[in-house]
Amino acid sequence: MNIMEIQTTIDLGDGREITLSTGKLAKLADGSVVLSIGDTMLLATVMAKKELSENTSFLPLSVDYQEKYAATGRFPGGFFKREARPMEHEILISRLVDRALRPMFTDNYYAETQVLISLISADKNTLPDAFAGLAASAALAVSDIPFNGPISEVRVGRINNTFIINPSISQLTEADIDIIVAGTKDNIVMVEGEMQEISEQELLEAIRFGHEAIKVQCKAQSDLASKVEKAATKREYEPMEEDSELAEKIRKELYEKIYKVAKKGIKNKQERKNAFNEIKENFIESFTEEELLEKKVLIEKYFDELHKEAVRTLVLDKNIRVDGRKPGEIRPIWTEVNYLPAAHGSAIFTRGETQSLTTVTLGTKLDEQVVDGAVVEGTSKFLLHYNFPPFSTGEVKMMRFTSRREIGHGNLALRSLKPVMPDEQENPYTIRIVSDILESNGSSSMATVCAGTLALMDAGVKISKPVSGIAMGLIADPKSKKHAILSDILGDEDALGDMDFKITGTADGITACQMDIKIEGLSYELMQKALEQAKKGRLHILEQMCKTISKPREDYKPFVPRIVKLTVPKEFIGAIIGPGGKVIQEMQKESGSTIVVEEVGEYGVVDIVSENKASIDWVVNKIKGITTVPEIGQIYKGTVKSIVAFGMFVEILPGKEGLLHISEIEWRRLDKVEDAGFSAGDEIEVKLLDVDNKTGKLKLSRKALLPRPKRR
Repeated sequence: MNIMEIQTTIDLGDGREITLSTGKLAKLADGSVVLSIGDTMLLATVMAKKELSENTSFLPLSVDYQEKYAATGRFPGGFFKREARPMEHEILISRLVDRALRPMFTDNYYAETQVLISLISADKNTLPDAFAGLAASAALAVSDIPFNGPISEVRVGRINNTFIINPSISQLTEADIDIIVAGTKDNIVMVEGEMQEISEQELLEAIRFGHEAIKVQCKAQSDLASKVEKAATKREYEPMEEDSELAEKIRKELYEKIYKVAKKGIKNKQERKNAFNEIKENFIESFTEEELLEKKVLIEKYFDELHKEAVRTLVLDKNIRVDGRKPGEIRPIWTEVNYLPAAHGSAIFTRGETQSLTTVTLGTKLDEQVVDGAVVEGTSKFLLHYNFPPFSTGEVKMMRFTSRREIGHGNLALRSLKPVMPDEQENPYTIRIVSDILESNGSSSMATVCAGTLALMDAGVKISKPVSGIAMGLIADPKSKKHAILSDILGDEDALGDMDFKITGTADGITACQMDIKIEGLSYELMQKALEQAKKGRLHILEQMCKTISKPREDYKPFVPRIVKLTVPKEFIGAIIGPGGKVIQEMQKESGSTIVVEEVGEYGVVDIVSENKASIDWVVNKIKGITTVPEIGQIYKGTVKSIVAFGMFVEILPGKEGLLHISEIEWRRLDKVEDAGFSAGDEIEVKLLDVDNKTGKLKLSRKALLPRPKRR
């Protein structure tokens, strides 16, 4: 069978090559590409319906990334033993690709489009997320789907002050910058990642470095597409029916009214929304029911376009935002900690009409999150969950599973706080932060970062520095060259603006960022300006937060379980656990503590957890006794365990008994052991005389501690 496989390669400049190939797999898809780098392979396919969706004003694009466990020779975990609902890291990768692709479709493209990316082979030292966007874009490039690409995504890591494109997993452990950059050959469209308190200039340098690699990868996709006959002619869609007379009528009658409402600077979100809706509803009332059946969708569309134009014009011409603020102005902030008396840590952060109630819970090793991906396995002891209930926006919606947006926002907040978290030595706990958004009018993920910082300090977690976050926006007019950078954007400004740039950090540098750009040609100079304005806003927010609490509590709250960590030689793990878990279960029952034992390298790590210090001390002494090696010549206070005809068995350390022979009890001769007056359970001081090298039996003496009688 003749297979017409078409390939192109991309040289990463360090001995690695990326291969893009099409024509061999999934030939019934509108476009399909296999991306290979070493043993890692991704299959990306795209499909689009032949007709536009009706009655919609958004692009019905779905992007799904999935890891096949067979890619690394593994079985899926769980009962069903098959890939099922996407895991969080798969959803996050899907979002990375979606956010890079979505701006590349024209405004009037409403055909349902599906992008599927599958990891079909994997090298466990290669992170596939940095290649998913390239594979998806290449599949679109070789299809006949209209797409203003290509785009590509690359990971930029900085190791020992050297930037590296798509570093390995092992290299990333040493990186102080880890970001994904997406763009076309001309422009950046998306950035997301975490950093170790870097400067604004260093972030820009990392983005520039990534863009150079993106340019090469975009050219390779164009070269591949030029060899595919199908890609030469993109399909055409019948555009949505327009009504120029209706558009003009709406403009003539409503523009000034919309502009006047925007200029009022109404601060309350619902009042502002009602004022705009009243203008629209009054206009709709002038039509008959029959006319509305035909024109309702277009009325909504033209009104939204006019609303967007009026708000943007107000900002560009008057420097007035829709809530009355100046471009660089931050909304009023109030904060509170220890709001929930029974939580280990809690905080409220409110900025304007955005509010997060955040809790911190301190748990044990048993509470760690198991990470069971096809490539990345292990556990995580720092979790952050973000919840966005419908009442936070004044809406009624069905609540189902955690949304992709909630997972994405939670991950951004987690990456923001991770660089300031204490290390294993300072923090024995598994930490879970939960942010419940109670009000939302923009920047709720940044409110989560701020509330998370406050709640961690309230819980007594020794973070190195407080972290704050801010969302920046942009309104730019390419014709007039006017632009306005907006600090602390509203939900309205996110939807109507050209950029959503979230930046988090300490007073000393940036810890994470997430940027989505909706326009072409955002210059690095403008990006630099946005970063500098963001820094001012971030520091202002940090100052307000620190008025409530500026450093972690000296100690955890009284009801927080304490954890004491012991390290013991590996050979004692079995003795601590005991046969069938008998020893550890007895210690837990008697002390009321929770004891967790884990083998780490050549050692055993024992976590003892309890709210009661006395119970922890009791367990510590028990374990120290188990792990202590008896020393010849040492004196021990033991317990008589049993009495036999030839002596007594005495426990000198937990689990370690020795024989106190009848001849070693006293200097005088005893006919019977009982003549010494000891019973089982009595405490007795003994000296260890010897340890049998073969059997390990202990030889004890009491008389060696008694004064020798004088001879008569």
